[in-house]
Amino acid sequence: ERNLYLSTQLLEMGIPVVVAVNMMDVVRKRGDQINITALEEKLSCPVVEISALKNEGIDQVVNCLKTIPSTVGIEAMAYSREVEDALTEIIERFEGSLEYSLKDLKREEEGAIDQVPEHLQRFYAIKLLENDEKIRESLKNPPDVSDITARIEQHFDDDTESVITNERYTWISSIMHSVRMLGNEDGLTTSDKIDRVVTNRFLALPIFAVVMFLVYYISVSTVGTFATDWANDGVFGDGWFLGAGGDEYAEVVDEFDGASESVAAFDEAAIAEGLDPESDTFLFEAEQAGIVGSYEAYDDETGENELVEVDAAAYEEAKDIIAPYAGDADLIAAFELAASQAGLDPASETFVEDAEAAGITAEYTHVDEETGENLTTIVDAAAYAAEVEGGAPDPTEYGIWVPGLPVIIGDALASIDAADWLTALILDGIVAGVGAVLGFIPQMLVLFLLLAFLESCGYMSRIAFILDRVFRRFGLSGKSFVPILIGTGCGVPGVMASRTIENQNDRRMTVMTTTFIPCGAKLPIIALFAAAVFGGVWWVAPSAYFLGIAAILCTGIILKKTRFFAGDPAPFIMELPAYHMPTVGAVLRSMWERAWSFIKKAGTIILLACILVWFISTYGVVDGVFMAVEDQNDSILAVLGTLICWIFNPLGWGDWQAASAAVTGLIAKENVVGTLGILYNGDAGWYANVQAAFTPLVAYSFLAFNLLCAPCFAAMGAIKREMNNRKWFWAAIGYQCGLAWVVALWIYQIGGMITGEVAFGPFAVIAILLAIAFIYLLFRKNKYKGKVESLTSVAAES
Repeated sequence: ERNLYLSTQLLEMGIPVVVAVNMMDVVRKRGDQINITALEEKLSCPVVEISALKNEGIDQVVNCLKTIPSTVGIEAMAYSREVEDALTEIIERFEGSLEYSLKDLKREEEGAIDQVPEHLQRFYAIKLLENDEKIRESLKNPPDVSDITARIEQHFDDDTESVITNERYTWISSIMHSVRMLGNEDGLTTSDKIDRVVTNRFLALPIFAVVMFLVYYISVSTVGTFATDWANDGVFGDGWFLGAGGDEYAEVVDEFDGASESVAAFDEAAIAEGLDPESDTFLFEAEQAGIVGSYEAYDDETGENELVEVDAAAYEEAKDIIAPYAGDADLIAAFELAASQAGLDPASETFVEDAEAAGITAEYTHVDEETGENLTTIVDAAAYAAEVEGGAPDPTEYGIWVPGLPVIIGDALASIDAADWLTALILDGIVAGVGAVLGFIPQMLVLFLLLAFLESCGYMSRIAFILDRVFRRFGLSGKSFVPILIGTGCGVPGVMASRTIENQNDRRMTVMTTTFIPCGAKLPIIALFAAAVFGGVWWVAPSAYFLGIAAILCTGIILKKTRFFAGDPAPFIMELPAYHMPTVGAVLRSMWERAWSFIKKAGTIILLACILVWFISTYGVVDGVFMAVEDQNDSILAVLGTLICWIFNPLGWGDWQAASAAVTGLIAKENVVGTLGILYNGDAGWYANVQAAFTPLVAYSFLAFNLLCAPCFAAMGAIKREMNNRKWFWAAIGYQCGLAWVVALWIYQIGGMITGEVAFGPFAVIAILLAIAFIYLLFRKNKYKGKVESLTSVAAES
């Protein structure tokens, strides 16, 4: 009935119409019937049964469109006698008559119409009776129908627009009553039975919380994590195994890494006691001195770092483990001998650099294992350094090994002797930055898949219905959830969707709060810290979603108690579609459309941002000379980041790296991860470096700030357009950034005092005072309640 309203208007305009009755598969499944022939007679146009979901009846619709007359002028529906008389009287007042085709009318769209086409006179008469200003403006000589309008309004005791609307729906209802036969008029449908549980007053919110928890838990902490680990460690890392071999190799690598850590820790402890690890009697002397080294290792079972102690026996065992991978002693000795003869000291800390600068080379003769022949190899400083560092387990010995993109690209650049700056740009800038973002695509695909399923099956509509009751209690309209729902994919269309809210106060509040909900671009930030810092614990990702919901609700409560947003929320009415099982194609298509948008952004905005971040983090001014810096702390980015990092120091992450990442997130939220991927890229892997730089408390403070602060530039542009006021735009951005800073301050200062990580200080006092003020604003009495009309007008004028 709702959709036929537009159809009757189109028919009155003389536009060729074919009515497609969709979801006929559902109609038949429920045992209902629709008399298509009778409906055709009532509407005087072709009517076709279709099921868009199953692609049924589409060809028949196309064939009807091909055969329908180009112009149709019919009396689509009959109104009551009083309205029909009024329409006849208006038509008689039109000056002249002219046969117009729709094509002719289209040519005069920009100018006013001199004479109303005959086949459109009824349509224009209806619009004039409804007081449609746009239609009146389109006529050069519109007739005066004020007396007719007044007569109709007096007769029906209502405005003419409502009269026409009511008449139209009454006529549509009579048609549907005559052509539709319900097979289960008294019983409950399957959807009704499900809704009795899903929309239950007491069960609705717990079910919603569980559903959204599972969506983010599955996306970030289970299925999505396995795929993302493969992407980060394999595709954008060293490589991956095609088939078997991965488990065995991982076990060998873990043993090798543990042995290397043990040897390094024991050597360090021995050197501190004055012993020489290169001495032939080193092990005996260390055992006699009772040397014990120690290092921290991550325990997969407990999820915590544990202290590992290494005594002489453990050291000897570790040496045996790494011995097969140690460098060639003869090669090392040959190069050191040649360097010593040139006057260099192999024990010097700068030995390799000095040897490279002096161009030292040595001849090394060895036996080729395959041919058995003696081979002579020229060894330079780079080859010497590689042997000293030693080798590691070779993955190709354990299965089919596919190198990762950095390895493939690095080998390709080395094969063409690419310049050092170009190699660094591609590997450390583009691959490290863009790769860090693209590595999270698997988790995003899982999230988009689950959201697409919830939307297609009909549950998302129920969420809007459920949250309408919640939102209204906190000063928001249920209509606000629609932009929030759209915002889970991208904040830009989410903000733009707020224009459907008629009430200006509610619309502005929705614009200010929509981007609090995590969008697809924020998921990599959530996934990064959930995996790298929190070890993939179950609660991190879902808590990010509910943090956004809490920010929206608290904002609604606080702002509704101010004079600019006071007033009752706008009423919310929406149709709840019947539950149905979505097709695989529809769900996958929705998932891919969102993911492809993200990938395109990674190849454009994020790519350019990563190149810029790499450049300003690689180059700087040292001793008055602009050059590539060895220490990132001397870079341009370090200088710029240092200027603003004091703002974030009370939040726990006052170093320039984290501050720079947060600021680059204003370009695109994915840049937060891309920037961290560039700045923390190193031999240990950027995951490990991020884990070393952020404690769980600091990481959650950083995460909360980036989830709640001002969105990307594109979303800011949407906010500015929807606000249509510079002051309101800056008020919205300021509020978002301010709330994000305060929430991050609470997490670090108050949370740190609870865990003992942060000492009581001035910022702890500020955090407590802000918390008290926030609680007061939440629970203070609304002094503007009951003064809706006057205050709404004040807000509108503002």
